[in-house]
Amino acid sequence: MGFCSLNIPPPLPVLPVPTASQLKWQQREMIMFIHFGINTFTNSERGTGKENPELFNPNGLDANQWAKVANEAGFSLVILTAKHHDGFCLWPSAYTNQSVKSSLWKDGKGDVVKDLSEAVRAQGLDLGVYLSPWDRFEPFYGNEVQYNEFYLGQLQELLTGYGPISEVWIDRFKGDNTTMIYHFSNWFAIAKELQIYANVFSDAGPDIRWVGNENGTAGLTSWSTINGSSYNFGQGIKGYLNTGDPSGMDWKPPECDVSIRKGWFWHSDQEPKSLSQLLDIYYTSVGRNCVLLLNVPPNTTGLISGEDVERLIEFNKATKTIFSVDLAAAAFVTASSVRGIAFNPSNVLNNDLWAYWAPRDVGCSEKPHWIELNVKEAVEFNVVRIQETIVLGQRVMEYGIYVSGVDENKMMLVSNGTTIGYKRLHRLEKPVKAIRVLLVILKYKGSVPIISSFGLHFDPFYNGFSQ
Repeated sequence: MGFCSLNIPPPLPVLPVPTASQLKWQQREMIMFIHFGINTFTNSERGTGKENPELFNPNGLDANQWAKVANEAGFSLVILTAKHHDGFCLWPSAYTNQSVKSSLWKDGKGDVVKDLSEAVRAQGLDLGVYLSPWDRFEPFYGNEVQYNEFYLGQLQELLTGYGPISEVWIDRFKGDNTTMIYHFSNWFAIAKELQIYANVFSDAGPDIRWVGNENGTAGLTSWSTINGSSYNFGQGIKGYLNTGDPSGMDWKPPECDVSIRKGWFWHSDQEPKSLSQLLDIYYTSVGRNCVLLLNVPPNTTGLISGEDVERLIEFNKATKTIFSVDLAAAAFVTASSVRGIAFNPSNVLNNDLWAYWAPRDVGCSEKPHWIELNVKEAVEFNVVRIQETIVLGQRVMEYGIYVSGVDENKMMLVSNGTTIGYKRLHRLEKPVKAIRVLLVILKYKGSVPIISSFGLHFDPFYNGFSQ
């Protein structure tokens, strides 16, 4: 019996690795955020908690329109601000009268969370909820035990009354003049108990971390890992959250939250960001190993405004224009070495995370490995896409991208970077016409680097600064 015919097994994972729920979240790439509430009717960004709930009266509210827009714009998950800092609840909570049941809308018998939950599922989408810990209405806010019990009661209402919840969004905000202590650990535990497949977002997880800003920008270095046990919830450390930690023991990937308008809530004097601005955000979020959480606020009628809808559709069409065609799809792929037949370099031309290129183990994490795309005829591109097989961990720590033209033997460096992760997009300062494109991996974690996808694209909307 010959042993040479045996398949070579895959390399050991570099821990930590994502859970199935985290992996599904990462593959969404973009999520829609919906800020809607009493602030919409007071032209405010941060309510006082003293608002009359009768002000809430969106006489044309159509959650089906929200869900349809989300679907047509390429989102698979919609997260609703069920309660913002003002304490007004978009569902008829049994724990407060500051909610839709005290409003004029539907004579107090409406439920925005219910309407949206039914609408997104009709579109084949998933639902998430944001429940603000800071509540400026509740008079016992500041009483540690009483308020934490109140918060858990509202969390339980949201996580048991509206079907499967895919993401629970909890931020860190609290009043400036209070010593309020949030029982984050209790909240997270109950959330995971009630919605076992949900990802819980906060500053530092437990499942998804904040990127450290609200402009949709991750660091040029962007690790999916941090040390959650040493992170003090609510204390910021924005730089740490922005870049992550190569020595991190916890898989807590970053989410980039930003609004399509200047404000989070709808204001008549604001307009949506330009297509160019949204594409910039896409490259600095999705293109830097993050998920983009894009807020789209409904107006006082209860609809997503026409100009926002048009911009979202334009944005979706633009990303499809750029990334639906891989100019390297028919390339001949070579590499410095191959671990075995199952890990052939040509695997990088598909979109399967479990089909990847892996080189032979050389026993040194600073021994360069390379993979090269060779096209029959020169192609013009200005975007290079690289993806790691994060199901086996995030590994790459330093790399360079080189190109060579038709009549050139010399390879020219056009971009470089540190981390890759699920997806890294390099926009080049100007288009390049090349027949060979070389990725050289200089430093990595584990025995070998693993690349799942390597592609070339042309962005016709871009003529600016490289990233």
